[in-house]
Amino acid sequence: MSTAFSLAPLFRHSVGFDRFNDLFESALRNETGSSYPPYNVEKHGDDQYRIVIAAAGFQEEDLELQVERGVLTVSGGRREKTAEGVTFLHQGIAQRAFKLSFRLADHIEVQAAALQNGLLHIDLLRSVPEEAKAKRIPIGGEQRAALEH
Repeated sequence: MSTAFSLAPLFRHSVGFDRFNDLFESALRNETGSSYPPYNVEKHGDDQYRIVIAAAGFQEEDLELQVERGVLTVSGGRREKTAEGVTFLHQGIAQRAFKLSFRLADHIEVQAAALQNGLLHIDLLRSVPEEAKAKRIPIGGEQRAALEH
């Protein structure tokens, strides 16, 4: 029996940052433990990310995306039955309602969303404003410090 502790659940609900405390809080808040529907979080460059959600059986009007206070929420509603008098002998395609939440890092913006071939693609971009970027401060040997007057 292994006593190793897997950190994989900590990295599933975050996109664009590596702050351990926020990841840990997010994992603790996920009481449901639901993995429906399955999804991927992909990094396509230094500042480009994509979330791909398997939304088989859903149409665009069945899905809703919302960003509020740095949390992207994707929800899918149940569709009404499309045909009357249909009896399923086997129903393997789940169309149950779902809600997924992803905590976004600072300066991560949702750029676009598209539903193609049963997959919902959500493109994210990190756009850090100039005033928030790190600045290199030159050290001048001949200049006096501002406090030495």
